[in-house]
Amino acid sequence: MMSSSERQKLVAPVPQGRVLLHCCCAPCAGDVIETLLWSEVDHEVLFYNPNIHPHGEYLRRKDELQRFAARNGIGVVDADYDSAAWFRAVRGFETEPERGARCTVCFDVRLERTAAHAEQHGFAMIATSLGISRLKNIRQVDACGHRAAARHAGLIYWGHNWRKSGGADRAAELARQEQFYRQDYCGCVYSRSKLKLIS
Repeated sequence: MMSSSERQKLVAPVPQGRVLLHCCCAPCAGDVIETLLWSEVDHEVLFYNPNIHPHGEYLRRKDELQRFAARNGIGVVDADYDSAAWFRAVRGFETEPERGARCTVCFDVRLERTAAHAEQHGFAMIATSLGISRLKNIRQVDACGHRAAARHAGLIYWGHNWRKSGGADRAAELARQEQFYRQDYCGCVYSRSKLKLIS
């Protein structure tokens, strides 16, 4: 982990509350988990990403995250791979561009599941690693997080900008150190199809 001279401790919106951290993959989650550990924020990780295709890719990303979390003593909630529900949710948005309406629906689906689990299991806050990627629109991610939390009594979305203070660079550094599998697309089959057309 980074030394105290390289980072400041974070204070959660509910200082004594637990955080349920939605994680999309190990490369994005590494710095976020490390920062929460350094800041002594009580948290667990939830892996719910039915957007990831094919299934082998989903399993590979999940395994990498579980490996890193286990090595750091962090519990992981392994949610269902409900790809059929995800395809139903994004129907009609297949041709949307990256950062468009399909991404909003996708984030809504994943963060709603995170919020529901958080409420059921006594977490005070939810957060996500999605926004640490420079490929994502932080405002779009945060809007979905706030919307999900608002539907569950007493739950708060922690919209911290994980890119700040070198977070994105540290995430990349950790990915190299940990030799994470590093994918070249978000997981969405429609995004992957567009990348193939471009390349």
